[in-house]
Amino acid sequence: MTNAMIIVAAEMPASARRSLWEYLQAGGPIGYLLILLSFLAVGLLIAHFLKVRPQALAPVDIVAELEGFLARGDTTGAIEYCRRDENRCFVTNTFASALTRCARSTFGMLELRTALEEAGAKELDRLIRTTDGIAIIAAIGPMMGLLGTTVGMIGAFASIGSLEGAARSNELSNFMSLALVTTAQGLIVAIPCTVLYTILRRRVERLAMETGDTIEDLAAVLTSGAKAGKPGA
Repeated sequence: MTNAMIIVAAEMPASARRSLWEYLQAGGPIGYLLILLSFLAVGLLIAHFLKVRPQALAPVDIVAELEGFLARGDTTGAIEYCRRDENRCFVTNTFASALTRCARSTFGMLELRTALEEAGAKELDRLIRTTDGIAIIAAIGPMMGLLGTTVGMIGAFASIGSLEGAARSNELSNFMSLALVTTAQGLIVAIPCTVLYTILRRRVERLAMETGDTIEDLAAVLTSGAKAGKPGA
């Protein structure tokens, strides 16, 4: 008798256990949308790491070539070099904007530091935007889960009032599954995205600071050349 009870107790959870696919199906259309959002978040993460990396922000060969222009005091050549499509990066975009501003200003290179800071801030804002998509997914994930919960509860109460017997039990079970599964899916999407957003923002800020040090070194090359009386553009 005891052995029979153990066997029955072991078999009941196995028969009631659902597969992952059945859980995904229980989420309905809202659940499928949340799955699509999770794939989109992965795609945005990959795109971020491809775009925001040291070699993409300040390529060594481009920085060395730009340093040559600045050491000679050739600001016109430096601007043209920075504006070439194949040379576009954080450093060149910053110097192209700053040097162009200095060339048009009556203060000339006296405005270089301010121009570099403002141009660098704009480039940093562009980098931060690569994390905005993940932040949006982190924000709407729980709301979509809550929407699924609301839809499931509405359907559950409607089935209680309109159906009877086994049909009502089945519909009630389906709608309750929809409510709970979509809530779980929303949280499963939102929690990692929230953590990733925080980590990626800090990563962007750290890489921007490291690139800023490179920009400072290049600016020092230009200003020291100007003080030494090297010809400008």
